[in-house]
Amino acid sequence: MILEALGSAVLGIVLAWAAVHRLSHRLPATRLVFATGIAGALFGDFVTHSALDSGSLLVSLLGAAVVSAASVSLLLRPAGRLRRSATA
Repeated sequence: MILEALGSAVLGIVLAWAAVHRLSHRLPATRLVFATGIAGALFGDFVTHSALDSGSLLVSLLGAAVVSAASVSLLLRPAGRLRRSATA
């Protein structure tokens, strides 16, 4: 269980680093992105582990990756200015 949580935390760090590396201009502070990635991965691992009741390690890590990526994606800001249509 400890190795599973540690692996999920490392996965969250890697996903957060990739997001910061590729999308730094659209993300808030780096510390927030890393904290969100790690917390999302740990929560995803917890939910997956609870739902599948000691399923395989790969399935738990997949759940951690999905929730971590979804959490980090919520921090993204729009790429450009939002345009309002003239009819609205």
